[in-house]
Amino acid sequence: MAEVKSDIEIARAAKKKNIMEIGAKLGIGSDHLLPYGHDKAKISAEFIAQQQSRPNGRLVLVTAINPTPAGEGKTTTTVGLGDGLNRIGKKAVVCIREASLGPCFGVKGGAAGGGYAQVVPMEDMNLHFTGDFHAITSAHNLLAALIDNHIYWGNEQNIDIRRIAWRRVMDMNDRALREIVCSLGGVANGYPREAGFDITVASEVMAILCLSMDLKDLEKRLGNIIIGYRRDKSPVFARDIKADGAMTVLLKDAMQPNLVQTLENNPAFVHGGPFANIAHGCNSVVATTTALKLADYVVTEAGFGADLGAEKFFDIKCRKAGLKPDVAVIVATARAMKMNGGVKKDDLGQENIEAVKKGCANLGRHIQNVKKFGVPVVVGINHFVSDTEGEIQAIKDYVATLGAEAVLCKHWAQGSAGIEELANKVVQLAESGQSQFAPLYPDDMPLFQKIETIAKSIYHAGEVIADKSVRDQLKAWEDQGYGNLPICMAKTQYSFSTDPNLRGAPSGHTVPVREVRLSAGAGFIVVITGEIMTMPGLPKSPSSERIFLNDMGQIEGLF
Repeated sequence: MAEVKSDIEIARAAKKKNIMEIGAKLGIGSDHLLPYGHDKAKISAEFIAQQQSRPNGRLVLVTAINPTPAGEGKTTTTVGLGDGLNRIGKKAVVCIREASLGPCFGVKGGAAGGGYAQVVPMEDMNLHFTGDFHAITSAHNLLAALIDNHIYWGNEQNIDIRRIAWRRVMDMNDRALREIVCSLGGVANGYPREAGFDITVASEVMAILCLSMDLKDLEKRLGNIIIGYRRDKSPVFARDIKADGAMTVLLKDAMQPNLVQTLENNPAFVHGGPFANIAHGCNSVVATTTALKLADYVVTEAGFGADLGAEKFFDIKCRKAGLKPDVAVIVATARAMKMNGGVKKDDLGQENIEAVKKGCANLGRHIQNVKKFGVPVVVGINHFVSDTEGEIQAIKDYVATLGAEAVLCKHWAQGSAGIEELANKVVQLAESGQSQFAPLYPDDMPLFQKIETIAKSIYHAGEVIADKSVRDQLKAWEDQGYGNLPICMAKTQYSFSTDPNLRGAPSGHTVPVREVRLSAGAGFIVVITGEIMTMPGLPKSPSSERIFLNDMGQIEGLF
């Protein structure tokens, strides 16, 4: 058996085309591409504006079961499917998110796909890329600095320093910064107060960038950020301290989508990067809507399992941007089914059909949930060499009982040739006109009822519990005119419940709401449940310990 190359070895061996050639495939002239080296570029706002009268292509969402240590391969399947659609004669574009440095140096690793279904340049994408995350971090922290400066110079807006709602951010996992005290050191440094840091991907500025249609919309949303409250509890906005203009300037280039390519030289838009467990988990609206104007098919992903990423894609992104998805692909693996069925990670290499059948309950729940949005579903079984025919057949048989089809995909090892069957099935479903997409709840439903609807309908919870202070806060926001906003749940990605160790398809559990945050600029309410953290910590042995430059100056350990 031939030695299997690592993802990074495959990426290094890629025969990349000049990014101008990739842009030409989509009709983007070189005068509308701002190159970052030879293999990545930003697409001009002027070009994007010129495409608005064109018809939309078809939109395909790739989502997954709840993640397990066995691996699912959602991004790999997204990239593979994009290549597969191009292989069968469709003009297709992949739209994925940018990678955060937090997971790269923490535990999860990068976000560029794997095997022969990758987006390149892999190292750049997983590190600084085109600087978008740095711009978002800078714009966010500029606002934080302006708030403290405004208070220092007389506090004209009468901000109650006990009720400042704007934290700081950095693109790194750093638990020591979750709760801090700032402005210590005497009169010259301002008024001491409690504060804290979130990771950049949880920033409202990240969400705003990903949901804005253009620079004007971006500036308006930035101005709508609520930075805190006065003593009479009236909100203070970023525009009140004149922060919106400068923040927009910092984000001017970051607002432009990034164009790169797959290993098979097909176009990929990589833009925005909110996590799906603590934010809305989708790439930018401007990247997706632009791709829809330029291609027959746009394949995009939403983070983590369908209970988080897909729900937010449908209820937040599609609702806000007027998108109508045609097909949803749910990614699963036989290995993950076995883990959900109770098999330990070390034993996953052994055939266990009964465990696969038992673990399929998790997959089944996701299929039923996605169908609630009126979108046709197909399951993509991401193939591992240790999978047996019996295990694969067990998944196919189970999915068939739910009125859907499961297709075996070998794109990791074979590239587009290994995913043709799924590509054809996606086209068949998309062109059948079956999609009757509708969000899960209406805009005018009370906020707490929206939370309950998600918890009971998607998580299959028995109840949602929240302190009176949380319910009162939601009611206050409704009275202030924010009751029509959608909900962005912050919940563990590992389970339908708020207990990360509760695998499978639990029902009747309790969802405790710990805190609610109003993201008035982004246009949603963040609901923090269980023990979820908006600033992750590093594991005992972080990935960074194994990342280094080799003697040839190449990066090792970044995957």
